[in-house]
This record gives sequence, structure tokens and C-alpha cells, in this order.
Amino acid sequence: MLAKFGKFLREIVPVFLVALVIALLCKHFLVDNRVIPTASMEPTVPTGGRMLVNQLAYRFGEPAFQDIVIFEPNDSTKEAVGRPDDMLKRVIGLPGDVVQVTDAVLYINGEAIDEPYLMEPMYYEFGPVTVPEGHVFLLGDNRNNSYDSHLWEEPFVPIENVEGRALLLYWPLDRFGSF
Repeated sequence: MLAKFGKFLREIVPVFLVALVIALLCKHFLVDNRVIPTASMEPTVPTGGRMLVNQLAYRFGEPAFQDIVIFEPNDSTKEAVGRPDDMLKRVIGLPGDVVQVTDAVLYINGEAIDEPYLMEPMYYEFGPVTVPEGHVFLLGDNRNNSYDSHLWEEPFVPIENVEGRALLLYWPLDRFGSF
């Protein structure tokens, strides 16, 4: 009996360890799981929503307009938020873009942008500002309830702080799907 148990352990432990190493490598380099604690991206991502993030997306490329991204905020933003967590927002401005909000409309380089994903029209005016090289300008979809680039002391996020692109919303189940 003890011999059978020993044989079982010798067979199962290496399989378990390999599976653990693969899972840790995937989590660290490929896909990460996130829980969204705020309403800043509603209605696209509900508060408490759970998603998978593609961590390889920007290792070989750069963020694109309207990508939903996870990023590390700068120090002044972390202080203002009161927590060191990564944040989730939508890429609105790319390097060289001129961003402005006037009369509840977003303008990029003077062109009005259709944003069907917004929670409600914006109640603020902003800009114009030009996004510097190597940076992005990020806004939440719930613009009037989102602490984002239009409010930050340093409104631009270095591209190297962008950690991944939202890949799949898997919770709540009735909202299951890719972005």
C-alpha cells in the first residue's frame, strides 16, 4: 500500500509542478486576470467585472486608438486615487494627437469622434492638448465618473506603463465576450 502511494506521488508531483510553472509563466507573460473595482469603464466593463488581459499585446506593438488597456498610473495619480493599483481606461489620444472635449463631443485632431460606448454625454470641457511622443491619453467610458487623463495633474501616460490590452470579459456571464 505504501509503495503504491509512493509511486503515485512520484508520478503526480512532477506533473503538478510542471503545470504550476506553466500557469505562472502564462500569468506573468501572456494572460492576466483582473477584477475591475470601479465604475469608470461602465457600461463597457461593469463594476466587479472580471476580465482577461493580453499582456503580449504591446511587447511587439503599441496601443491603438480606442484600445481598452491596463496600465500603471504615475505617482501623482496613485496618490490622488489612494491606492497603488493598476487602472483600466480607453486609449483616446496617441502621440502627436490633439485632444479636445467641447460641447459634450470628443475631438481628435479637429475631427468629432463617434463614441457609442459612453455611459452618457460628457459634462465638461477639456483641452486642446497635444499628446507628447512616447505617451497616450486615456479616458474612461463613464466619463463623468472617471478619474482619468482629463483630471490628472500629469494627463499623459508613458507607453511603457501600458501593461496589456483587455481581451475578454468573462464575468458577469450575461456580458461574456471580447472587446
